Amino acid sequence: MDLLEKIKSPADVRELPLEQLPRLAEQIRKRVLAVVGANGGHLTSNLGVTELTIALHRVFDFSVDRLLWDVGHQCYPHKLLTGRHPRFETLRQAGGLCGFPDIHESEFDLFSVGHAGTSIATAVGLARADQILGRTNCTVALVGDASIVNGVAFEGLNQAGLLKRQFLVVLNDNEWGISPTQGAIAEYLAKFRASNFYEDVKARTKLLLPRLPLLGKPVFDMIAHLKEGIKATVSPGHVFEALGLQYVGPVDGHDIRHLIELLAILKRAHHPVLLHVHTVKGNGCDWATAEPGKYHSPKPFVVEAGKVTLKSGSGKSWTRAFVDCLITLAETNDRIFALTAGMPDGTGLNKFAEAFPERCRDVGIAESCTVDMAAGMCKAGLRPVAAIYSTFLQRAFDQVFQEVVLQGLPVLFCLDRAGLVGGDGAVHHGFLDIAYLRGFPGMVLMAPLDEAELMEAMRFGLAFSRPCAIRFPRDNVPEPLPDCPTFELGRSRRLRDGADATILAYGTVATAALEAAELLSSAGIEAAVVAARFARPIDAEMVQAAHRAGGPVVTVEDHSITGGFGSAVLEAAQELGLTGLRVLRLGMPADRFVSHGARSGQLAECGLDAAGIAASVQRVLESGVPRTDTARRVRVRSLVARHR
Repeated sequence: MDLLEKIKSPADVRELPLEQLPRLAEQIRKRVLAVVGANGGHLTSNLGVTELTIALHRVFDFSVDRLLWDVGHQCYPHKLLTGRHPRFETLRQAGGLCGFPDIHESEFDLFSVGHAGTSIATAVGLARADQILGRTNCTVALVGDASIVNGVAFEGLNQAGLLKRQFLVVLNDNEWGISPTQGAIAEYLAKFRASNFYEDVKARTKLLLPRLPLLGKPVFDMIAHLKEGIKATVSPGHVFEALGLQYVGPVDGHDIRHLIELLAILKRAHHPVLLHVHTVKGNGCDWATAEPGKYHSPKPFVVEAGKVTLKSGSGKSWTRAFVDCLITLAETNDRIFALTAGMPDGTGLNKFAEAFPERCRDVGIAESCTVDMAAGMCKAGLRPVAAIYSTFLQRAFDQVFQEVVLQGLPVLFCLDRAGLVGGDGAVHHGFLDIAYLRGFPGMVLMAPLDEAELMEAMRFGLAFSRPCAIRFPRDNVPEPLPDCPTFELGRSRRLRDGADATILAYGTVATAALEAAELLSSAGIEAAVVAARFARPIDAEMVQAAHRAGGPVVTVEDHSITGGFGSAVLEAAQELGLTGLRVLRLGMPADRFVSHGARSGQLAECGLDAAGIAASVQRVLESGVPRTDTARRVRVRSLVARHR
């Protein structure tokens, strides 16, 4: 019987016989495995949270109650139970379902979320507003053990403990985030997992109850005294209860019946509660459980005779290129120390840690702390490299300002996933790093176009006396260009000559700009191509040379068109007094978010592929061609039409 086909909404989950729920969990897992195998996506976290998701939808009615997901990549079972089963094959595809909660998809997704640590504080805000407005609905925040170490999560717990109404935090503790959970809190939770405190109290209570006389207040007092006595012995000074939340757990996160019984009780509590649920990441799939980090967010894969083969494309990733460069540089510079914030696999630093275990630290999902630690290390004489996704460095904006830039400390920030990121979509696009870093006095911003330039940029940044940031995308490095010159502060690299127009490209999009120039050349249009290398300081000579050439200037960047490299070019032109310079800026749109899908499709959508760049050059040229030059106007117009 296909139970999943019957689930049109969570109301159908509440109608199923209790004994059928384990079969529903099994079918959800099969569906997740099939779709993630075809599309890629987040796997082990969703396999681990299946029973817990079913139990939550069984007990609560989230059409009126509140469910807040932390990070959100573990929401696939939730999507399958909230009417999205028929479209689940479209997961992470262009025009399909998002891989994270999405407010545009369902009333059951209250926030579009992809960053960690936010659910508790947001849920506190919802609960307070509901109370003020006289509502009695329930609020549930689901947070992972890796996310709860985040500073915002603890700030949220501090506020949650002050509530005088129902409020439930479900701590999904699988001992892993994307990598093993880091820090003292992780060790603290491990002690509670090992203690089985809650289950011991429950078992002892069941053993004693039949021996007790008829229940009355003295007996209840004795049970309460017994429970508190055991708790004082096992967990004195419990951190969550010190914050004002009643602690319950740890409990088995794969026992649906027991989860439902417990949630039904906690639903009626008129005070904040933290339920500690122990789950197994990848549960129900042996090979995923064996390597939960490897299959946290795999590429598409096939399983044959129990063997898993990832459908990895050819080529070398920017992430791999980065860590190879870092290892090479660290071999001759023993002051290099690498840090990341919960992303050792995603940034490649797991490989660096194998080579230099004493010179690498995963701080956990704590970007602000990571930046501050880097500042401290730098002040003490090391040369720290902070490898953080572009979208996640936004979380440490103030620390970059106060502890690094204001102090003039030469921390090197290496920003992976800069620009369009593909299937993870809007929550993970690195579309603001140029804009928010460019305003800092003394900050140096670089973007290489290939692996050779990446090495030179890192070599420059580690030798320079000011803070530097290098950005690169979630993509493969292109074929290297010959004769890579060393990086000099604020100096660009001319890649191609041409008299009709000048393309100024920042970063890896320079490769697409070169391809665009070849397309234009086939129509008799010769465009110069310059790899800018620096967005701060901008190369003034590059801008002046483009002005002297006389043709239009097209800037290209894998970043928002607002405040990015193109804006820096316009500002430089104004400061240099270059009147009459025609500049067309290409980048990510300023007035909307780019949805999930293939990165190649996203680049094309934004006009940042070779055909899009060529068409933009053609359009700006056509706008400046005299009407008497009919032949050239027709030639340009025909190429534009072919692109459209």
